[in-house]
Amino acid sequence: MVRFGVLLPASGAAASPEEIVRVAAGAERAGLGSVWVQDRLLRPPGPVSYGGVMPPADPPGEWATVYDPLEVLSFVAARTERVLLGTSVIAALFQPPIVLARRVATIDRLSGGRMLVGLGQGWMAEEFEAAGVPLGRRGAGFEEHVNAMRAVWGPDPVRFEGRHYRIPESQIGPKPVRDVPVVIGAVSARAVARAARLRAGLTLSLYAWDDLREIVALYGRAAKEAGVDPADTPLVVQANGPVTEADGGPDRMPLTGSVEQVASDVERLAQLGADHVYWPLGEGGVDVIARLAAQRE
Repeated sequence: MVRFGVLLPASGAAASPEEIVRVAAGAERAGLGSVWVQDRLLRPPGPVSYGGVMPPADPPGEWATVYDPLEVLSFVAARTERVLLGTSVIAALFQPPIVLARRVATIDRLSGGRMLVGLGQGWMAEEFEAAGVPLGRRGAGFEEHVNAMRAVWGPDPVRFEGRHYRIPESQIGPKPVRDVPVVIGAVSARAVARAARLRAGLTLSLYAWDDLREIVALYGRAAKEAGVDPADTPLVVQANGPVTEADGGPDRMPLTGSVEQVASDVERLAQLGADHVYWPLGEGGVDVIARLAAQRE
């Protein structure tokens, strides 16, 4: 069963504590399964290449103001009771693993075990420069970072020895309520294989169905090689546009358009094994996503 969620309005000039709480509480009242936050440290003044995946373009204006994702989820956790709290994604390398792991574990404890953590390596050179982290830390350094975080979440005494990160034998708490589900933002074959080795799921933006099918199949093969059952790891899908009242037309982006159009897309997601899908808010707000969810019941 695919669980529905919504991206919290935590970026841009209109973001505010009141609006964040209104949307989160509304999502829970409407029976949605999750609320999500994203991460961005800064907005460069000129075009960025989106990690080399897309042609350079001016960054969105909303990047100029982005509330810290974990602070937002802590704020929301205190004002909700059931809704899952997801990050998709946090740029993990910009925080030491012991710091990030403790922040996540703290929110998981405060929320009663509601965290689902999406982690990414980061891609924007300006953010690496500002964070004081070398771009070369990506890849093997990211894999080590995730393993160090899991060591912190594990039983005491904690000890981790790696090339980039070392944690002396220590007691470190709090511990999460349960094993925190981890998903990795990945699009390249190497990154997908890394997620499988880490026994983590995937979090993906859906631009085209063929691309999604290819990545899911690639993950399935990599998971088999790693001895991982894909059914045991979450698959999170982000829609690149809202559900609307109006028909999206024949050239619409997947998971966008009217409730009827998106309902058909969700069936395709279910066949691909997706566990969660979430949307940015459109004019219909939470209510239109709730109507979509009601059609699936």
